[in-house]
Amino acid sequence: MRHCSVQVRGLLTREELDRYNALMQVGGYLEEQDQYDLAYIVQKEVDILIMPAIERLKEKGRDRDRATAEFLESLKAVDDEDEE
Repeated sequence: MRHCSVQVRGLLTREELDRYNALMQVGGYLEEQDQYDLAYIVQKEVDILIMPAIERLKEKGRDRDRATAEFLESLKAVDDEDEE
């Protein structure tokens, strides 16, 4: 079973995290039993479960990029004022 990143896991809601942990336990057990065909199905459920957290992570990145752009624009405005 493939774990998601720590960043994604940190953005899971409590309910999502509980479900994620339970699915990972089931998937790990299935792998121990060499039931890789069933573990694959569980992995697909995990992948679906973490999609909202991945979107939240992407949105945080976009917010950070916007804040950086605004900061750089404010620096440029200050430089332009200093030149006058």
